[in-house]
Amino acid sequence: LEECIAVGAVNADRPHLYGISPFSSRGPTADGRAKPDVVAPGERILSCNSHWRSGDAGHYLFESGTSMAAPHVSGLLAAFLSVRREFRGRPDEVKRILLDCCIDLGRDRYHQGRGMPNLMQMLLSV
Repeated sequence: LEECIAVGAVNADRPHLYGISPFSSRGPTADGRAKPDVVAPGERILSCNSHWRSGDAGHYLFESGTSMAAPHVSGLLAAFLSVRREFRGRPDEVKRILLDCCIDLGRDRYHQGRGMPNLMQMLLSV
């Protein structure tokens, strides 16, 4: 969907060196749009072990995937909206600000989208 924010995954420690994760989807979309919109850390992210049972190694484990990357962007947007409350209820403007405030990783636009979002740049841009 054009209205959603598609998030790809990159290495959490060295995104400029390793680039886009091999499991991350790439564009273009069927109608020719560049996707993902942005990328975020999605490799070896410490996460809650939702299948934990007594006797398991622990309550947390390392996971990889775009499902680990998307919460980074959700949290960034929540932080932005907690400071810039005037943008609540204005999703198109928030998406535009997000896309305009990314760090280019030097990869193909169909692999990285606009790059990695930069919260400080977002806050200072409006």
